[in-house]
Amino acid sequence: MIHPETRRLLRVTGADARGFLQGLLTNDLQKLDRGLVYTAMLTPQGKYIADFFLVPDGDAILLDTDASQTDALAKRLTMYKLRADVTIEDDQRSVSRGLGPIPEGAFIDPRLAALGWRGYDGQIAQDVDWTALNVTHSVPRAGIELTPDSFLLEMGFERLNGVDFKKGCYVGQEVTARMKHKTELRKGLAQVSITGSAPIGTDITTEADKIAGTLLSQSGDKALAYLRFDRATGPLKAKDAQITYAS
Repeated sequence: MIHPETRRLLRVTGADARGFLQGLLTNDLQKLDRGLVYTAMLTPQGKYIADFFLVPDGDAILLDTDASQTDALAKRLTMYKLRADVTIEDDQRSVSRGLGPIPEGAFIDPRLAALGWRGYDGQIAQDVDWTALNVTHSVPRAGIELTPDSFLLEMGFERLNGVDFKKGCYVGQEVTARMKHKTELRKGLAQVSITGSAPIGTDITTEADKIAGTLLSQSGDKALAYLRFDRATGPLKAKDAQITYAS
């Protein structure tokens, strides 16, 4: 089935557009010369606001955003704009996705090659079970795995090419860099095996009824979960579903 997400595009133009975005976002805009860039915007405390793709479009940059976040993202970008020569407006083109050969004018998904291509010029979207792919490859989605309490490194953004540690300062950079240099993360997104099912957001608990995490997207006998790793070492459950995590 088609992934039940809707996307909207923002178009950013102006002489200061690249420098403006470079100082705000987690990835390096110089990568636009090679194709799409996956990035995020954070709070000053390093927590997630939105994730999206930057798309080269001539002198403009398109932001391929989850539709639930587009208006709030545009408002926040405008707040930072001040007197910069930057214009932020809606772009009415649609977003297409697919697997296999990349159509003319489309781009490879920069997160993982297994996620196929993304198109912005009328390419025909394919009928793909994107949720299954997301679960298989531990790819978080806005509003499900990614919430205002999320830290990017716990959500796998380094593995998904969504953060650059050499680009210099951006909003939330200091917290993200500190987490990078920890010996290990104590919490984070993980794939688990599941027998049965439970609603997204169900607590995952240990045999001693201690909360070990939260159940998220599910596909077949696999699911994504946000886990506290020190508690996810034995039998787990999410209501009536049985959960197994193999670290």
